[in-house]
Amino acid sequence: MTRTLPTAAAAPAEGATAVENRLRDLARGLSLEQQVQLLTGADVWSTHALPEIGLKRIVLSDGPAGVRGEDFDERHDSVSLPSSSALSATWSVDVARRYGQVLGQEARRKGVHAVLGPTINLHRSPLGGRHFECMSEDPHLTATLAAGYVTGVQSMGVGATPKHYLANEAETERFTADSVVDERPLRELYLAAFEDAITEARAWLVMSSYNSINGTTASENKLLETPLSSEWGFDGVVVSDWTGVRSVDAANAHQDLEMPGPVGHWGANLVAAVEDGRVSRDAIMEKVTRILRLAARVGSLEGFASAVSALPAALDGALVAHEVAVRGAVLVRNEGGLLPLDAASLNTVAVIGHNAQEARTQGGGSATVMPRYTVSPLEGLRKALPRDVAVTFARGAKVAQGLQPFARTSLHNPVSGVPGMRVSFLDADGTEISGEDRLASHLIWFGVGIPEGTAAIRMQTEWTAETAGTHHLGVGTVGCIRLSIDGAEVFSGELEDNTNVLGAALFDPPQSVHMIDAAVGQRLAIEGFYELPLQQDIPLIAILLGEETVVDDPQAEIQAAVETARASDVAVVVVGTNAAIESEGFDRTDLDLPGHQNDLVEAVAAVNPRTVVVVNSGSPVLMPWMEKVGAVLLGWFGGQEFGTAVADILLGNEEPGGRLPTTWPVTLEDVPVLSTTPVDGKVVYSEGIHVGYRAWLNQQAADGAGPLLPFGFGLGYTTFDLGRAHAPKSVAVGHDVLVNVPVHNTGTRTGREVVQVYLARADSDVERPVRWLAGYATTHLAPGGTGSVEVRIPARAFSHYDGGWQFERGSFQLLVGRHAADDFQTMDIALG
Repeated sequence: MTRTLPTAAAAPAEGATAVENRLRDLARGLSLEQQVQLLTGADVWSTHALPEIGLKRIVLSDGPAGVRGEDFDERHDSVSLPSSSALSATWSVDVARRYGQVLGQEARRKGVHAVLGPTINLHRSPLGGRHFECMSEDPHLTATLAAGYVTGVQSMGVGATPKHYLANEAETERFTADSVVDERPLRELYLAAFEDAITEARAWLVMSSYNSINGTTASENKLLETPLSSEWGFDGVVVSDWTGVRSVDAANAHQDLEMPGPVGHWGANLVAAVEDGRVSRDAIMEKVTRILRLAARVGSLEGFASAVSALPAALDGALVAHEVAVRGAVLVRNEGGLLPLDAASLNTVAVIGHNAQEARTQGGGSATVMPRYTVSPLEGLRKALPRDVAVTFARGAKVAQGLQPFARTSLHNPVSGVPGMRVSFLDADGTEISGEDRLASHLIWFGVGIPEGTAAIRMQTEWTAETAGTHHLGVGTVGCIRLSIDGAEVFSGELEDNTNVLGAALFDPPQSVHMIDAAVGQRLAIEGFYELPLQQDIPLIAILLGEETVVDDPQAEIQAAVETARASDVAVVVVGTNAAIESEGFDRTDLDLPGHQNDLVEAVAAVNPRTVVVVNSGSPVLMPWMEKVGAVLLGWFGGQEFGTAVADILLGNEEPGGRLPTTWPVTLEDVPVLSTTPVDGKVVYSEGIHVGYRAWLNQQAADGAGPLLPFGFGLGYTTFDLGRAHAPKSVAVGHDVLVNVPVHNTGTRTGREVVQVYLARADSDVERPVRWLAGYATTHLAPGGTGSVEVRIPARAFSHYDGGWQFERGSFQLLVGRHAADDFQTMDIALG
């Protein structure tokens, strides 16, 4: 039987209702098989096309701090922005909007229609493995910044995808864990963090998470209907996290798109479920209409105008990366005004730390992109300091664990004669199907890039030793591989992945490492031969050729750094985490800096009181030496311009503008909410509404421990006075409140202040936090400058959830200050 399908022919200017009717006509004209086909991906990164109705494929790509595209190929580089924790530390919706716009620009450049970000799960516990990828511990700060991010992405005609919906604050057993959350915290915290991105910024997609919420897996959960679709009016596509659809039952929820494809739980199973009445045809129609609506919005459906007809002026991605790194860096100690450094008075600067030379600019997992370049703090300082200032470097303490990719400058392609390596794809007979010249020694193929018929992959390069002695060289992968170094086979066998975590082997594969002696400048031939597995559900291969840093005498390394610091005017020590600590796929076990970094900082500070510590981590770490050093700057994972930003801040070319988006503890034992490990498969959110600084304040109210650094805290290079705030003495239920705060720059430099307003209610009939963030605003003022900020407190800030949003009338306190533990200005306001 021949079906006649409606076409998507261009129509004259028409209203929203007419467009909606045409979309539904298109969906209705498809056969059931065609409809269902559109609901599962065509491959790892894209949806199916239907040329007969003018439907092109929709390409999705991992974010949230860069846009990778459909491959992990370093030749197809991406702008690498600072981590979401750094973005959140800016406390700036405008910066978040520019951040999002750069991602939208990158998506268009790479042929991507939807960015899988922002990640807006809350910082419930500092042990969360993707803490760096999320924004904040506070739902209001998270929601406002996420809305700015989404607005920026979608201003480029590219869909944004807030994720992971919902209560996905841990990585341990992430595919099966059940998050047990009472209704009130679910609404007031975890759903509230998503709400503005949907209701204000009108996100075009949402990603459902792997975990269950209160016993039902996310892709089948009623939360996809209420509040997402019904109360919030979400009309976009709910896409699953990759392999997150578990059964046909998800089709009875508001789950719209199963990824990846083409094989999944739907397909023929879903057709059968519709035919025997287990899933309604109306449910399928709604999902297909949402897919077509998204296609129209992003320009993938002929005959429909895309949602954005005029793009904003282009932004320079590198400049935005630098801006976020500067504005998000948080100065938390500056004794005696050590910073900014006066370059003219310096003769020698010691730069110390593994992360000073090999900084972590991004977190591991799906947040990883391939930047064209990165600037380390060592490189940034060398470029920024005058030529007559001697800059010395000492590693001091090992940080990176396992094999690290070879430096690109150390590789020579023996076939083409250019830097890099030769990769050849071979068939079963060993005949070369095709080959390519690669720049890096960490090769990843996730769904694309390997020619059909490939049975093996051969890698050939020549590596030049930068130092004399024993080098630890090797290979990391999953599967059967042979490795030869300088003509001798050093390994032949199978490397097995025992993590059972999707994608874990991409960035931390099982490894085989071998000791090889080499002279300075000696070039060694390295060849790997990898046999492809016979069958893979999701085509995913990663091969890493590299070198491991091995330190035989840690104390000798520390002592060398001490001597370097002793002979210098100032010591800049960069400490941080590594890929084995902060990444998708697992949670942290502690908050300690890895290796001997704490010993390093203490030893350096003991010989040089002018010691500046830069912390290169995406989330909190313990700093037992904080009172012993002159200055501490939290730089997060600072993106490709990290080193330039650090140098500009330390030398006073820029002001450290950040404020903490999450609380930092003194010790692990002090942290009030730590649970990330399921017990009997359940992560119980027993703390209720008391998360982050709310939990800390609750703990302190019971005479418990306080934090090292409170939420919202941050110093600058100038000083401010907050004048007497003004606000109405009363407000009617359902109305916003405006708080006006005079601000005066009393210092000698232009600077930035973040005014924060909290609410409190001492005598309440319902359980409440000690105080909660209700609004914030920022200002830039020249020395001596005076201005005023207007902080809007949304009406909902006064409410609590009990079967619906309820308002307790009576007196509240407005608290105006700079952070959650400040000595606040206090005003009473009556809610009536």
